[in-house]
Amino acid sequence: MKPARQIVRVLSVVFFFLVLNGFTVSSFPVEKGETAITWETLTDVSYNRKFNQKEEMYFMYPTFGGKVRQLEGKVVTIRGYMIPVDETGEFYVISEKPMAQCFFCGGSGPESLIELDFRKKGRRFKTDEIRTLRGVLKLNAEDVEHLNYILTAVEVVK
Repeated sequence: MKPARQIVRVLSVVFFFLVLNGFTVSSFPVEKGETAITWETLTDVSYNRKFNQKEEMYFMYPTFGGKVRQLEGKVVTIRGYMIPVDETGEFYVISEKPMAQCFFCGGSGPESLIELDFRKKGRRFKTDEIRTLRGVLKLNAEDVEHLNYILTAVEVVK
């Protein structure tokens, strides 16, 4: 058997084993009292165009749905791509998609990003490094200087 076929066969067996045992890419341990959320969860939001007096321009403001509102102030975990937002590498967001496809660069929606406020400062991540994070979810419907979703007291789970 050719080496390429052997590799494909082994990967297929591993894949089916993982699927049969309930493993998904987003599988990670969840501590008591926290909720594992997915990016799909965060799509329970709609947007309304309103004029911002301070900035003297229109912005799209979020109206969060019931599923998302129930999570406000709760400890949640989510898995995604780490993206540095400033040149110093001190301010990060976690994204549903890699940087080339994220909200700022690739046209995804604002619900595909979460602003991060780490418990311990100074941690560095590579662009598009996949991480699972834990923190307290804050909803932001008014402050245009911040993202719609903010995770505070953030810790790296995996």
